[in-house]
Amino acid sequence: MTNAIPASGTLSTRPKRADARRNYDKLVATARTAFGEDGVSTSLEDIARRAEVGIGTLYRHFPTRRDLFEAVYIDEVEALSRSAADLAGEPPWDALVGWLRRLVEYIGTKRALAEELIHDSEIFRRCRDEVYAAGQPLLARAQTAGVVRPDTNIDDVMRLVSGITLVKVTEPAQLERVLNLALDGLRPQAPRS
Repeated sequence: MTNAIPASGTLSTRPKRADARRNYDKLVATARTAFGEDGVSTSLEDIARRAEVGIGTLYRHFPTRRDLFEAVYIDEVEALSRSAADLAGEPPWDALVGWLRRLVEYIGTKRALAEELIHDSEIFRRCRDEVYAAGQPLLARAQTAGVVRPDTNIDDVMRLVSGITLVKVTEPAQLERVLNLALDGLRPQAPRS
């Protein structure tokens, strides 16, 4: 079963039967961990072994390595998108900044996986659209509250934050400082004399 993009709703297509869904979820979680620890070249046999399923089970769900990459990537995008809703009850600035920090962490840890996918692929575009759609309400809410400058849009913010993740830093604290500087730039500017 390949991960075809559904016409509407979520990005992923999980099996309907409970036992198949458990194996699918176990394989995706194991692959996420394995790719994070050992890189995207981790063998599918190792992933199946670590998930405690047979290699045939892995191939039934993910006929190709790319299918597994896509499933892990989609699962992470959906979690990031859900996290925007989790933050909706926070004050507008805190909600936006909290989500952008999660986005920085997500981009930083998923770069190698994203590079395995073709950036012009339908899956990549749909995932990008879902992330933008998750962040847009947080940005609009912060702008309405007057805590984010009105002359920006979600594309500007996404490019700003994505660009920060490309910077090679010497320590995690430096990334945090650079992110804070960028976030300060989103605040409304005092009128110039």
